[in-house]
Amino acid sequence: MAVLIRRAYLSLISTSQNRQIFSLAAHQLEETGLYGCNHLRNPKGFQRIVDDAIERSNELVGYISSMPSSSEIINAMDEISNTVCQVVDSAELCRNTHPDREFVDEALKASIRINEYLHYLNTNLTLYDAVLKADKDNTLTNEEAKRVARDLRIDFEKGGIHLCEEKKDRVSQLNVEIAKCCAQYNENIAKDPGHVDIYPSSRIPKNLQHLVKPVNRSSSSGSRFNIREKGFRIVTEPSTVSAVLQWTSDDEVRKMTYIKSNSVPRANLAVLDNLIAARHEISEIMGYRSYVDYALHSNMALSPDVVSSFLVELSKTVRSKAAEEFESICDFKRRKNGQQHLALEPWDEAYFTRLMKSSAYNLDYSAITSYFSLSQCIEGLKVMVDSMFGMKFVNVPIAPGESWHPDVLKMALHHPNEGDLGYIYLDLNSRVGKYPGCAHFAIRGGRRVSKTEYQLPVIALVCNFSKSHRLNHSDVDTLFHEFGHALHSLLSRTDYQHFSGTRVAFDMAETPSNLFEYYAWDYRVLKTFARHYSTGDIIPEKLVESMRGAKKMFAAMELQQQIFYALVDQTLYGSQTSSPIDTTSVVEDLRKQHTNWTHVEGTHWQTRFNHLLYYGAATCMQNVLHRLFGKEYAKTTHYH
Repeated sequence: MAVLIRRAYLSLISTSQNRQIFSLAAHQLEETGLYGCNHLRNPKGFQRIVDDAIERSNELVGYISSMPSSSEIINAMDEISNTVCQVVDSAELCRNTHPDREFVDEALKASIRINEYLHYLNTNLTLYDAVLKADKDNTLTNEEAKRVARDLRIDFEKGGIHLCEEKKDRVSQLNVEIAKCCAQYNENIAKDPGHVDIYPSSRIPKNLQHLVKPVNRSSSSGSRFNIREKGFRIVTEPSTVSAVLQWTSDDEVRKMTYIKSNSVPRANLAVLDNLIAARHEISEIMGYRSYVDYALHSNMALSPDVVSSFLVELSKTVRSKAAEEFESICDFKRRKNGQQHLALEPWDEAYFTRLMKSSAYNLDYSAITSYFSLSQCIEGLKVMVDSMFGMKFVNVPIAPGESWHPDVLKMALHHPNEGDLGYIYLDLNSRVGKYPGCAHFAIRGGRRVSKTEYQLPVIALVCNFSKSHRLNHSDVDTLFHEFGHALHSLLSRTDYQHFSGTRVAFDMAETPSNLFEYYAWDYRVLKTFARHYSTGDIIPEKLVESMRGAKKMFAAMELQQQIFYALVDQTLYGSQTSSPIDTTSVVEDLRKQHTNWTHVEGTHWQTRFNHLLYYGAATCMQNVLHRLFGKEYAKTTHYH
């Protein structure tokens, strides 16, 4: 799943003194800096935008200290949030996507520095007193403003504002440590994706050779000539690993790829230990049993006991059906290999389930990709948005200096009466050093600046699709998911950026994106854009029906996998101990209890599962529900 990059810890237009760090003109092509920020024409510009954000925020703190009206307090607090979040979010996007190492390093410094400034804001009693005043003010009539006041009060209290100075300082230190851990975790993934070298080159299927890098080595044939044997290097980043595990018939190649991809980066074992320890210490200081209790307190789920019992009961309910599906794959492998005692290994799943789906529904997966070029999929999304909302995505020229890579595209969401509603950057191609998954990054949230002016949201969608620009259908599904996040952000029209777009309760953050995935399977939608790359023929309805049928074949195992992810998250952050836990042993035990797969010695899958960073103790529950109630399997479980 895709990852949502969230706001900074303090979720704080305002007065006529309001300033814009980012001035993103829609169609002007004057030279600018990254994301339309003039200061980001060079890496050192990150220092300047941090300086400006701190200066403006300090002015607003001074204004709030005069205790103006409640509505003015909320407006000023939201402007602080808006100012700080633009720095945090732009630095986060740059760190994960920019090919220039100097930009990445300066963005990291900016991120650390602005998070340290948040220590001052999070522990500022004057701000807290002002928020308390607004929260208790019965004359505050704007419902959204009331909600902002309540949320800010809760955020302050979760940050330990009520604690003694010693504990308050410790909480702030821990929050800075957590931010550093999250940054380091992703940095390690980007720096150490892992690789395996395969010889001879004939072991890699031709349809995958565009994803791998040619290598060679000296042959040991004994000849007096120096013969170089040709091979391929598989870089074990997610999209390449997925393709190799699905399409490679060579069992040993799949095994090597699986093990390596689940064994790097090893450095993240220590990073994850530090992250868990820091979050646990915060929860203890705040008076909670565990970080799970602390994190769920402000979510809709409320109680970790409710979440855990739901997941465990659901695991029991799905177990027999999942075991049946598992045995069917095992039997298929044995028949395919002509051996009766072969075990089913974790690196077998993607390969044999693809073969079984293909056999059951006469599916040719290479034929499916013929109908989904990346450009056509984007055009299909444009048509869909126009049909659903009466709005158009319009390609916008990128000004010199605005983009971070030549592949980046920019679009405006345009309403026929209201004009542009927001802007989206698309960075969809895979490249070395880039964030390895798919994610929605905020750059600027929407908010009401005045009665006549609205600050338009700006976001980026980052994916890692093959440069062939031909997508398999799981890529199409992912693209639709991310566009669900994008529309959530772009269509949001809140008065305060505190609630803009995806800034919602964590357990609701994935709802629009999960719902949007369904359109990727609806023939009424697919026929508007899915055309064969050479003939122009529309994708046959019968083929889509077969795809939908194949999708349901292993629904119980898919649900079981999501339950496992959620339980890993709940368990790692629910352990009530101050000493480090062995995260690998926790993952191994949960895999044995709640899936049919065995743990592979030496692997540590959790070191690449970055949902543990941003959704800590609240991750995956929506994906469990999505698979339970959104798929055909829900009709057979009778779970309520």
